[in-house]
Amino acid sequence: GEKVLGTCTVNQAYMGMRGVKSMVYETSLLDAEEGIRWRGMTIPECQEKLPSAVDGEEPLPEALYWLLLTGEIPTAEQTEELRADIMSRTSVPDHVLSMIKNFPKTLHPMAQFGAAITAMQSESAFQKAYASGAHKKELWKSSFEDSLNLLGKLPTVAAAIYQNVYKGGADVTPDASLDMGANYARMLGFDKKEFDELLRLYLVLHSDHEGGNVSAHTVHLVGSALSDPFLAFAA
Repeated sequence: GEKVLGTCTVNQAYMGMRGVKSMVYETSLLDAEEGIRWRGMTIPECQEKLPSAVDGEEPLPEALYWLLLTGEIPTAEQTEELRADIMSRTSVPDHVLSMIKNFPKTLHPMAQFGAAITAMQSESAFQKAYASGAHKKELWKSSFEDSLNLLGKLPTVAAAIYQNVYKGGADVTPDASLDMGANYARMLGFDKKEFDELLRLYLVLHSDHEGGNVSAHTVHLVGSALSDPFLAFAA
């Protein structure tokens, strides 16, 4: 606990803390030469060892999330349990979907994404717990609940924005019987096994990118001020 991580020069401070060792992060490590590792596992190792869909070969995103959270390779049963839990959280409030439909197509998708996530703060378990006077030591529970809700709802939001900007604003309907990759593919309007596999691998590859990049660091920073996960992620 008393180990010194590193030092910081004035130049590094002016350059946005580039190269400064200032956090402990266990879930992934990105090396410029080797590429990314999740809990010490390379992409090929994850493809070999993590559970896949019955009709596929690529690792399921749910299996990778289990690995990130626990540091352990999940069984098929554990992966299915997490899949079912996340897919039970995919519905998005009507006021959010209505807001997305009313956005002009010219509004950048990321601006729509951020606004929609902020609007979903109405569903925050953390916010409700904090407002009711929950002790700080107990807030991790509602924070974890919000995080799982975000995992379930974000694909629905992203698909609704895609439909709004590129496909005429068709409604999106999550299918709780599918895994995250296949469900996302259906909401985007694709129904091919090859595209399901592509999205499974895509979601795995983008699941974690160290903790020091701008977006991840921003979530940590905003969350440290006791903002709920919806507001922290939207930032």
